[in-house]
Amino acid sequence: MPLNDRYNPKVPATIHPNTIRACAEMEATSPRQHCSDAPNPALLQGVEEFNRREFFECHETLEALWLHETDPIRYLYQGILQVGVGYLHLLRGNHHGSLTKLVSGVTLLRYFEPACQSIDVQALTRAASSHIEKLETYGPQEIGAIDLADIPQIRLRPDMP
Repeated sequence: MPLNDRYNPKVPATIHPNTIRACAEMEATSPRQHCSDAPNPALLQGVEEFNRREFFECHETLEALWLHETDPIRYLYQGILQVGVGYLHLLRGNHHGSLTKLVSGVTLLRYFEPACQSIDVQALTRAASSHIEKLETYGPQEIGAIDLADIPQIRLRPDMP
């Protein structure tokens, strides 16, 4: 599926060149090859941190996992990491940072839908996409109108690879 079909942002400049390169790599490989594997303990730790809204800690945990992985599954970890950083920026009122990181994260995560390594990826991308739409609608001046209670939790679905 072409990149524009994975995420069709109103603000195309928000897709970072590194994300475009990662998508090109995944288009040439099988990113879902390890989706049926059990989740790495560090991934589960990162999910727990994300769910506690400890987005900086989540970033640190998943960055270490992402940087040491050579398989395209690394982009699952990076996508979750970027969505978490997007929410950290949202909590801090940083419109640009929130928008760009959420877009990059969702773009990477779409390759792993509906689920991967027990992560309900589709639920996370739907929630993050909803926040992207709100950020685009409200703009920087009205970022405070976004209900922070809507920041999602990552759901684990052991029944789904």
